[in-house]
Amino acid sequence: MEPVMDVRLKRKIMLFYAGGIINALLGLYVLIEGVSFLPPDTARTLAIIFCVFAAVDFYLPYTLKQRWLASQAGKQAQSHDPVQRS
Repeated sequence: MEPVMDVRLKRKIMLFYAGGIINALLGLYVLIEGVSFLPPDTARTLAIIFCVFAAVDFYLPYTLKQRWLASQAGKQAQSHDPVQRS
């Protein structure tokens, strides 16, 4: 039986993904349309910042899920341990 992820952790992961999508779209918008109302260097800098935040927003859910899987594996290993430890 596969363990069920906590609803709060699922929500946090989904919010990170939503934030990553929004940051990526804002980065593309600033990259494409920002030159018309911002200096090119500023537009480029803002686009890079938005893309970096999008990358972080997609990396953090990955690490959260890996930590959760590792903790679940640890719990399963403890539950199958024939020696009771306290």
